[in-house]
Amino acid sequence: MTRPQLVLGPSLGTSASSLWDACADLLSDDFEVLAWDLPGHGGEGTVATTDLTIPKLAACVLAQLDETFYYAGDSVGGAVGLQLMLDAPERVRSAVLLCTGARIGTPAGWLERIEQVSRHGTAALVEASTRRWFGPGFVNREPERAARLLDALRAAHDGGYVAVCTALARFDVRARLGEIATPVLAVAGSADSVTPTECLGDIADGVQNGRLVVLDGVAHLAPAEDPPGVADLIRRQFLEGTT
Repeated sequence: MTRPQLVLGPSLGTSASSLWDACADLLSDDFEVLAWDLPGHGGEGTVATTDLTIPKLAACVLAQLDETFYYAGDSVGGAVGLQLMLDAPERVRSAVLLCTGARIGTPAGWLERIEQVSRHGTAALVEASTRRWFGPGFVNREPERAARLLDALRAAHDGGYVAVCTALARFDVRARLGEIATPVLAVAGSADSVTPTECLGDIADGVQNGRLVVLDGVAHLAPAEDPPGVADLIRRQFLEGTT
């Protein structure tokens, strides 16, 4: 029997493998798992333009696929998931959107991040990202996984990182959530300060067929922080239609 396609989207500063590998391993018996990387991340080509947008990222994802698929994305990967359901609703069978929002942060905040990376590179973000990304005790429990994620941040190309920040500064689909009829499971981390629970609640309430789940003790990188929990939610949403 052919396994359904599951497409996984990354968070800013991570690679698809560092964020999703442990979770993807738990899902590989049920799905044909495909993952994509942001420009300048995870070995993808660098970006020298400031014209990147979330719709352009969504179009790039669609161009790599030739059939319908399930979709799960974290942070900017979740934002791309929302755009996919707005631009090509017939292609997305169901979505799990994690630690994300219909708007993430503020334009002013992204401009500050762009300035910081332009001056000092992505390595300058490691200390603050450690606080934002991981829930209490995660670094001590999973030092190798945390180190791999932070290494991916250091390795991210500055221009690619800045281009994605620019895309996020422009992204705001809060007024369009009601257009989305695709089933959506919104997953929040109780310890996430970047996209707190209300951001995911707004998605669950705003789309036509949405639900919210909160993972206790998880911050902004749920697929890496709780691979079994996220894999179970994905499996139940896509194969059983329940949470």
